[in-house]
Amino acid sequence: MRKTICVFCSSSEDLDKKFHKIAVELGSRLGAENYNLVHGAGTIGLMGILMKSAVSSGCKVTGVVPERLNRENIVSDEHQTLVVTADMKDRKEYMRNNSDIFMALPGGFGTLEELMEVITLKQLKYHNKPVVIINPFGFYDNLLKQFEVFYQEKFTIKSYRDLYFVTDNLNDAFDYIDSYKPGNIYDKYLKE
Repeated sequence: MRKTICVFCSSSEDLDKKFHKIAVELGSRLGAENYNLVHGAGTIGLMGILMKSAVSSGCKVTGVVPERLNRENIVSDEHQTLVVTADMKDRKEYMRNNSDIFMALPGGFGTLEELMEVITLKQLKYHNKPVVIINPFGFYDNLLKQFEVFYQEKFTIKSYRDLYFVTDNLNDAFDYIDSYKPGNIYDKYLKE
């Protein structure tokens, strides 16, 4: 049975072209390795590049968009099954419930919010799915430094590093996914 990877990423058209390559490579890899893709439905920015690359490699793509963003020149059902939700909350819930793996490419506030939510929900044992942060060109380095502040200042425990995996290349990402075994996430309030 094909697994589904949910990818969070930018819809900005203003990005340096260097970020396009990783989206093209990921889309090709998804098709080559028989994964389905769930994403934010955008036909622009990294979302659009990822979607088009995935479709051209034979990947089944589902785009999930809140009604407010369901606009011509932003989303389309031409290359994907389009799911329109009432709002962002319903969009994220659909994406979570219909994905086996979460992956973040570079993105802005929306991508960061989606990534933080799946990490937090894993911490709280709402899911135990792999979460992968793709960090090309050190894009997420400052965020990861902030995570280290959380650990050092004891705002969170160091074992929570196991909630996510960080890499700058797709080979490591897929090796991690292929060998992933859900573990028991320690939480002093949610002991099981």
